[in-house]
Formats: sequence, structure tokens, C-alpha cells
Amino acid sequence: MQHINPLVWVLIGVVVIVALAAWFIYRQRRTAALRDHFGAEYDRTLDTAGGKAKAEAALKEREERVAKLDIRPLDERQRVEFSREWRDVKAVFVDSPVEAVHHADRLLGTIMTARGYPMADFDRRYEDLTVDHGEVARHYREGHDIVLRHGRGQASTEDLRQAMIHFEALFDDLVNEVPEDTDARPVRSPERTR
Repeated sequence: MQHINPLVWVLIGVVVIVALAAWFIYRQRRTAALRDHFGAEYDRTLDTAGGKAKAEAALKEREERVAKLDIRPLDERQRVEFSREWRDVKAVFVDSPVEAVHHADRLLGTIMTARGYPMADFDRRYEDLTVDHGEVARHYREGHDIVLRHGRGQASTEDLRQAMIHFEALFDDLVNEVPEDTDARPVRSPERTR
């Protein structure tokens, strides 16, 4: 049996250590990039996925799925129409909070459809939103949860007001994102729901 030079063993050890260090650095950078991109959604997915590897795989799958979609900003006419409808929804809140909140929820669905988001079930819509609208997608989930609680008789008028505030955050983000190649200016919804 041939004797292997000790220097070869040292070189093999160095290669293994470098490979492990590179893999570790890659994983840390991937985690940092996903955490930066998804914000609080990273932690929420981590809590529900059952482990860091599963959570990160789910988030990467979302990114890949949404990258295949034709997501586009609204044109000026759509922004103006949706902003007018939003003002009408907020005006209804004073006399009929339940009607206003349900209308707001439906309006957000209409806006998402106009932007190119597929309208599967709520969880899929929410996941798709987190890819490009992570900071405000949580508002959509929180507002939707209040609507569901109201359906079970567990939400007050104050809760419904909070749902409108959550929905308005998403509304503003979805409606006011303009194409990068235009000089269009966003249409801000007037005063927030009180």
C-alpha cells in the first residue's frame, strides 16, 4: 500500500474547510437576503414552516412563482377610478362599517386582479403579495383576519375601523406604484379613515 504524503492530507483538509466555510457564508447571505426582502414575513414563515430550510425554500418558491407572473402597475385611468371608489368606500364606513369593510376587501381583490395577481385562495394571494409588497402585505392579512372574526361575531366597530386602516395601507401601495418609465404621479387617497 502506498503511503500518502502528509501534505496531501493537509491540502484535503484545507479544501474541506474552505468548502464548508463557503457553504456557511452562502447560507448566511441567503438568509440575510431573504430576511431583508421579506421582513416580518420571513419570521412568520419560519414559525409556520417547521424549520429554517423549509421556510427559506418556501420563500424562494414564492419569488420564483411571482417572477413568472405578469405583475404590472395600474395605468392612470385605473388609479383615478380606484381612488374614487376608495373614497366612496370610506364614506360608506360612517353609516355601514360592515358594508364598507367588505367592499374594501373586494376592491383590493379587483385591484390585485388588474395588476396581474392570480386570484386563487386568500393564502396564495397573500403569499404572492409578500414578494413585492412585504411591508404592507401583512396589513392585508390583518384586515382579512378582522373580517373573518367579524363573521364569527368576534369583531367590534373599532376592529372594523382597524381593518379599514390595514386595507388602506395596501390600497395606497398597490394603487400608487407607477411604471418606472413614465412621469405619472401617484394619486394619494385623501385623509385616512378615522
